[in-house]
Amino acid sequence: MILETKFVEFVPSELEERFLYISVEYGTVVHLCACGCGNKVVTPLTPTDWKMTYDGETVSLNPSVGSWNLLCKSHYWIEANEVVWAERWSNEQIEAGRNAEKLAKMNHYGEFIQKGPSEEKQEGWWLRIKSWFQ
Repeated sequence: MILETKFVEFVPSELEERFLYISVEYGTVVHLCACGCGNKVVTPLTPTDWKMTYDGETVSLNPSVGSWNLLCKSHYWIEANEVVWAERWSNEQIEAGRNAEKLAKMNHYGEFIQKGPSEEKQEGWWLRIKSWFQ
């Protein structure tokens, strides 16, 4: 499947199938899941999430898109605007991937962001260890 790109400031509320909506201003690429389930897939462009390559004509995203929170659990790459299907991950692989993502964020940002009602930021793990030794 080939996807068309639309560079936008704001992602529209109604998405069209087979389009990648790219907001450079907000560092986000959004599209409808490639499996056809109709769910919105958001890929934030950050140092610890996805990277986008634009060659003047096509877009590639890295790493792969894993829709682990969706019922379809689709897994694919977007390479030069083309959807390239990847192997389906087991629940163990998904959990390992999520843990690797958390570790990458902790290492990059130097802190653990606890998600919850308060969205409080916890001290970085290295600060907790340092204070424990003091």
